[in-house]
Formats: sequence, structure tokens, C-alpha cells
Amino acid sequence: MTGGRAVRAGASGGSISTRMNGLWSAAEAAAATGGRVSGDWVATGVSIDSRTIRPGDLFVALTDVRDGHDFVAAALAAGAAAALVARVPDGVAADAPLLLVDDVQAALEALGRAGRARSRARVVAVTGSAGKTSTKAMLGAALAEAGAVHLAEASYNNHWGVPLTLARLPQDADFAVIEIGMNHPGEIAPLARMARPHVAIITTIAPAHLEAFAGIGGIDAIAAEKATICAGIEPGGVAILPGDLPQTPVLLGAARSAGVQAVTFGEGADCAWRLMSLHVTPGASVGEGRAAGTPFLVKVAAEGRHFLRNALAVLAAAERLGVDQARALMALAAWSPPTGRGRREHVVLDAMIEGASFDLIDDAFNANPASMGAALAVLAEATPAGPGRRVAILGDMLELGPEEDVLHAALADAPAIGAIDIVHCVGPRMAALHAALPAGKRGEWAGSAAEMLPGLRHLVGPGDVVLVKGSKGSRVSRLVDGLRVLGKGRG
Repeated sequence: MTGGRAVRAGASGGSISTRMNGLWSAAEAAAATGGRVSGDWVATGVSIDSRTIRPGDLFVALTDVRDGHDFVAAALAAGAAAALVARVPDGVAADAPLLLVDDVQAALEALGRAGRARSRARVVAVTGSAGKTSTKAMLGAALAEAGAVHLAEASYNNHWGVPLTLARLPQDADFAVIEIGMNHPGEIAPLARMARPHVAIITTIAPAHLEAFAGIGGIDAIAAEKATICAGIEPGGVAILPGDLPQTPVLLGAARSAGVQAVTFGEGADCAWRLMSLHVTPGASVGEGRAAGTPFLVKVAAEGRHFLRNALAVLAAAERLGVDQARALMALAAWSPPTGRGRREHVVLDAMIEGASFDLIDDAFNANPASMGAALAVLAEATPAGPGRRVAILGDMLELGPEEDVLHAALADAPAIGAIDIVHCVGPRMAALHAALPAGKRGEWAGSAAEMLPGLRHLVGPGDVVLVKGSKGSRVSRLVDGLRVLGKGRG
């Protein structure tokens, strides 16, 4: 709760009223999906993971890495109200509470569309090459000043995550925030049409998932794909777009083609919501913004220019949706990033020794050249304590295609590198950066996070500010956990 009413993530449980009155009756779910139902049940949530099932959930037996039908019996035993299946699984009674459909993924999509259609909520959809999840979280804080907010859980932003979020949408929500991602061309528009946002935000355009766009236009093709979110915007809606990027004309053109209003944000002179100045202090960023000729101060409890830029997009969305700007600004001032998204924390090595501690910046959930540059800039602006250093531990950036070695090596030329004392590299792709770094800044290289973990305590010292960043698949989050462990059980 940040002010007005509850912010609730799109977890299986839903709202209190949903738990009391039900999210989907058997008849409603059957009508939405065209399935055949057994039993007269009421589901109070929707889940795709039998390990985290809650009593009353509708368990959706997706077939992805593993076949969800293998876990239906366990889900029902754990209290699931029913299961959405394409066949009666082995070990499950024929009269068990089931919703039988031809295709589980298609049925989940239909359930999501039905959830969206019956909702009164004003919907915001967020996409972009970086900053989607933190922008979604900022929206949750700002919109909660005017009503109940339903948030997409974690990074549930793909072909099953978006319909799952919509299927979980409580009918009494005032706002819904949907995150939309992509790995390949053609993914965003269908998800945007399913979400039907009143407001869509594109955070930025940068080299990410280039592997799937190699040979078809690279970053310009990425911009065109991100811009297809405009195709799903409701009539009278608005697209909030970065106004100071080389790809801005592509984004504006897509908004015009979709017949929706475009509002720009950023640092350029033509941006409707403009960041005029920025000051970063430990644990916070403060800037002067300007919109419609009116100046205002904007603050977030996080370090980084990118957070303040995206805060402008959030303020533009909040204004469009009728949220009082002063209350939205107060909510943002108290906002800090989710775990793995740039949160700064203090790790005490020995409580009995003054100064025996370091600061950890946990940005280990995702990485591409743009977000890596932003994180390095945050580290470069940090002030170590006493004899401390600025230390970067960087893991592989994945899905960058045939230019991945060049893009990794190019980080050595990032302006922020000059202010960073030492860079440790993790993963086969980061070997290119390790080789390109100046000798004085070249730290350790390890082929994996597991290989670096045993010697981690020798890589940091009192007073250091330590950034850990890499793609999720690089597993550098293990190093974040290892650094935290250094501060446990001492003093």
C-alpha cells in the first residue's frame, strides 16, 4: 500500500474480494474457453506452477519445458479448485474437477481475453529494450494513489505471461499494468491486442535480442517491433514514447498509423516530458522535470538516470489516467527497485570493526548493452567509503547474435569505465570485454558464476561499491547471493 489503495501483483491469489467471491466459476471458464467442464467449482486464482499452488486456484497444465499434465494430480491434492487440461491425466479420476479443452495455451489466451473484456480497469502496457519491470513497478506505486492496481507478476511478459496476468485480473481492479516483452519478430502486436491498453509505454530502444533480428534490420527492426504495441491501444488512447532516440521517428510513425496520440519523454528539447537536470546521491536520484511549461522535482529511491527518465513516462501515464501529480510524485519518491533491478544494499563484513562493510548494487536479472551502460554509469557516480573502490562484476549479455563479441568488447569504451577501478568478468562472451579492458582495470575472468564463487571474498573489500550485472542466464545472481553471505553471521 503506497497511498490510495492496494497494489497487488498478479499472483495466483488475486484480491481479497476475489478470494471471497471467486475469480472464475466453472460455467464462466467454460464459456470463455469453449471447454467442457466436470464438477461445479469456483476458482479464486489462476496458477501455472503446481509448486506454488494455493487452495482455490485453477491450475493451467501448460506444456512447455515440462508437461503440466504430469502435475495435475499434485495440484489437485494441494487444493486446486480445478485444472485446465487437454486430456485427463494419468492418476486423475474421470470425475475430478477439470476444464477440458483442445489446446491449453489457446484456452489460457481465451481466458485472458475474457478477463480483460469483463474488467473495468484502465490498462497500461509497458514494453522496451530495458527498464520494463522497474517501470511497471513505478506505475504500480503511482497509480495506487488513485485506486486498486493489478500488476503483472515478476517478468510475466510473454505468450503465456500476458494472458495469465489478464486471466488473474480481478473485476474490481481500477488499474492493470501489463508488461509485454519479445524474443522474436511478430510477438508484441498479438499480446498488445489481447491487453487492449488505454496507455502504452515504450521505455527505450537498444540492442537486445539482436540474435533474432540479425539480417532483418537490427536495432531499427527492434524499434519497429516494439512500436507494434500501438496496434493494440484502445481508441482514444495514448502512446508514451522516448522522444530523443535515433529510432523516435519510427515510434512516432507507428503511433500515427495506429491513430493514437503520441506523448514523448526524455532529455531532448522537443520532449513533452523533459528531464532538465539530474543529481545522484547514495540511494536516490533527484531531477528537475518540465511538462507543459511547468517545472517540477522528481525523485526516486534508486540511483540512475534511466530510473528518472522512466519516471517521466510513469508521470505522463498517471496524468493521462487522472492521478494527481503531487501524489504520484510522492509515491515515486518512496519507490525503490525490485530485487535484481539495481537495488543498492549495505553488507557488513564485521560489525565489530568500523568501516568493515561494502555497498552492493544488485542488477543481476537482465542485461544488454544499453542497460549495462546505464548500470556502469550508476557505479561510476557512486562514492566509495575510505579506501574503497568501484568494482564491477559483469556476466554475459545473451541473445546478441553474431556481433556479440564486438558488443561485449565495446563496453571497454563506455564513458563510465574510466571511473571504475576494476572489472571482473564472468562467462565465455565476457572474455571479449576482459581482453579489451585496460590492464589496470582488468580483474578476474571466470567461465561461469560457479567458477568465480569460491574466490568471491577476495574480490571485494571494505568501503567498496560493487555492481553485479548480467543476463539472467549468466547466473551472476549466484554471486549476489554469495556477496550477501559474506555479511552473515558476523558480529
